Amino acid sequence: MQNLRWRIIFPVVYGLIIYTSIRLVNDIISDTRFWLRPWQVNAAEICMSILACYVMEAVLLRLLEKNQQRYKPPISNRALVKEFAGVALWIELVCTAIIMPVAALTDDGLQWYDVVNIYLIPLLYWLLYYAFARGNAATRKSYEQQLQIEKISNDQLQAELRFLKAQYHPHFLFNALNTVYFQMDEDVGRAKQTIEELSELLRYQLYDQQQTVTVRQELQYLQSYIRLQKSRMNEHLSLDVRFDDALDGQQLYPLLLLPLVENAFKYAGGRYWIRIEARLEQDRLHFHVSNAKPDITVQRKAGGIGLEHLKRRLALLYPGKHTLTIQDKGQSFLADLVIEEVGDKK
Repeated sequence: MQNLRWRIIFPVVYGLIIYTSIRLVNDIISDTRFWLRPWQVNAAEICMSILACYVMEAVLLRLLEKNQQRYKPPISNRALVKEFAGVALWIELVCTAIIMPVAALTDDGLQWYDVVNIYLIPLLYWLLYYAFARGNAATRKSYEQQLQIEKISNDQLQAELRFLKAQYHPHFLFNALNTVYFQMDEDVGRAKQTIEELSELLRYQLYDQQQTVTVRQELQYLQSYIRLQKSRMNEHLSLDVRFDDALDGQQLYPLLLLPLVENAFKYAGGRYWIRIEARLEQDRLHFHVSNAKPDITVQRKAGGIGLEHLKRRLALLYPGKHTLTIQDKGQSFLADLVIEEVGDKK
């Protein structure tokens, strides 16, 4: 609506400006005063000038649309000159068809300075208009292209996150079912309880991994997972779990901490201890996991799905706002994850 109103008002204003400019220059040359002329003559010339502006605007906007399709960026200087030369030709044709006959039928007819002014002044005004319209159209098109690129990039990001999620769940499920498998030979009742705990864990994994949850929910999930793993581990395992009470309603993307804990249980050996710690420091989540390594080097299977997917998810969800450090200390294995800006509560 606002654009339509502007399209109606602008030619009137621009026509008055162009008409006034032509008349003032003519008056200086001919030593006359156009406001002393009969008002009917001025009114007729003003109406024709405004009509010319409506026609001119429609023609130039149509030319702009065609030129945008014809001349693709980057535009060479030669193509630019050709484009503006074509625009100038159309401006002069409109001036010849509409304004020139009016000048020939008023006052003392068509004089040389009338011809010069009618061809030159509207040309300058309308070339300026076209240049502004062209620049505005180019800016708008560039902005639309940028939005399209961002949309495509975001769609690719969401697709990759969904792909990682689809691959990660089977990886976790395989390890959990392996736990139940060993329990079936020892205690069926215990295995049933483990399956119930597993169902709770899987229910949590139904959360959209592109939406945040509270850190409290994530840590509760880890506690359930730790209980599930501990139920099948050797009773000699020394397990130390410390979660900061300050970690509560802060926001975090789900299932980012599990791969580190999962690896600790999977590869614990030697002195058989695991240390898990989560704390909050200046709106940063510090998550530390370490475990003793077996006396005999365990050959890890190729792929490293858990850690590799964790690194990729962190890169997608917390670009430039996380640090993941993994160290092999010989007799122990350490992993430290720091995630920034988890301090806001909802």
